[in-house]
Amino acid sequence: MADVAFTDAAGIYHVVDVKTHRTDTKFNMPNLTSVERLARFYESDSNCFVVLFVSYKIDGNRVIVSEVRFVPIEFLGWDCLTIGALGWGQIQIANSNDITLKPRYSRKKWMLEMCEALLQFYPREIAKIGERICRFEQVKTLWLKKPDIWTA
Repeated sequence: MADVAFTDAAGIYHVVDVKTHRTDTKFNMPNLTSVERLARFYESDSNCFVVLFVSYKIDGNRVIVSEVRFVPIEFLGWDCLTIGALGWGQIQIANSNDITLKPRYSRKKWMLEMCEALLQFYPREIAKIGERICRFEQVKTLWLKKPDIWTA
């Protein structure tokens, strides 16, 4: 879940996910964390999941850092996030070239927005799985009818 973790002077436990972004690329869609893992982690108000964004470009053999941002995940707008179909779901940056920040945004509101996003996401995944089941029922039927060419 994190590349670095620390507890600050106020007793807040921060897990930090470092995300680098090469700015001269057209598209980047990095995973941030599992929705289930974040939900369990945020059961404690003294936990904070933070993303350390480092934007850079390459100039010859030099790395030029253009921006560094240290942002709790709940300060990222859902308009720049998406849910990927891995496990329970993965929170992803939709495009690292377009990140929306909402400084000091409410964790409660953000988590409720995540729940709403998941309540829309899961039914779409169920429909996809239904299509996949139908497809592989057809594949199985095809293979049940085929002779086994490798038997002696």
